[in-house]
Amino acid sequence: MAAARLSGGCGGGGGENRLVSLPLSRIRVIMKSSPEVSSINQDALFLTAKATELFVQYLATYSYKHGRGKEKRALTYSDLSHTAEESETFQFLADILPKKILASKYLKMLEREKRDGEMEEDDDDDDDQEEESEEEDAES
Repeated sequence: MAAARLSGGCGGGGGENRLVSLPLSRIRVIMKSSPEVSSINQDALFLTAKATELFVQYLATYSYKHGRGKEKRALTYSDLSHTAEESETFQFLADILPKKILASKYLKMLEREKRDGEMEEDDDDDDDQEEESEEEDAES
């Protein structure tokens, strides 16, 4: 198991060897933030940390191999967001890793959505008025 040890990362002991590089205390806090969790077994904590590390490593490797960053020999945010958008495996991350857009484009998009929403409301109002006039004609 010594071959699987990672050299010390964040945390107290400086040069100590660790099996995981993520801070277990932070993972414990995140896990305890769930109302269903009252206590956390050390094994569960370790396995969650290790699984998280392996997941992040796989995401980074996949994004690097399939992204444009390898031309620059660098992993970029756009590589990660492209992976989340295009890969079925990572589709669940699309909301967490959205594609970057300029603020001006975002504001225009919001304005367009607002305008479209108002147009739909106007159409609904017109439909309601037509139904009311049809009902009045039927009563007469």
